[in-house]
Amino acid sequence: MEPNIQEISRRIRALREDCGFTMQEMADATGRTVAEYAAQEAGEQDLSFTFLYKCAAKFGVDTIELLTGETPHLKGLSVVRKGDGISIKRRAGFEYLHKAPTLNERLADPFLVTTPYDPEAVEKPIHLSHHKGQELDYILSGNMRFSYEGNIMELSAGDTIMYDSGRGHGMIAIGGEPCVFLAVVIEPSDKQVI
Repeated sequence: MEPNIQEISRRIRALREDCGFTMQEMADATGRTVAEYAAQEAGEQDLSFTFLYKCAAKFGVDTIELLTGETPHLKGLSVVRKGDGISIKRRAGFEYLHKAPTLNERLADPFLVTTPYDPEAVEKPIHLSHHKGQELDYILSGNMRFSYEGNIMELSAGDTIMYDSGRGHGMIAIGGEPCVFLAVVIEPSDKQVI
């Protein structure tokens, strides 16, 4: 399923208005200027995963609600078959495929991420993102250059990295081919798993 940017933007605007938040409050929550936030809420700019994640956190809803307009409803178990999930194609060709969109009360969000190879990106500084919690990335295929607060490392298929995602982090594919990895985004929670 490929969510529609205009529909998502309308849901964000409606939630902002329902919650009584100003554009300034949302801009602050998402790390944007008011003009940047307004353009994204109007559907005039692409919506990055980090932006959606931060909006959902501010509204106190699941990211899937922003993407689909539906609340995850399954309890206890979710099975998503190969190739299925909710697709988020954002940030210069990156594709995130959410692999458990219907599971209610998830403690983590699993994504199959495809990072495109871009020879121009190899020569530029890596764009850094920030979101609360931790993230675990397991490289399935290809090679990745990973930046974490200025520390650069290269990862290959079979490598795993786990980090505080509240700090600046970013990645690009290297080696002439896309990099595919499983990303598990773990949000801080008051819930304890026993």
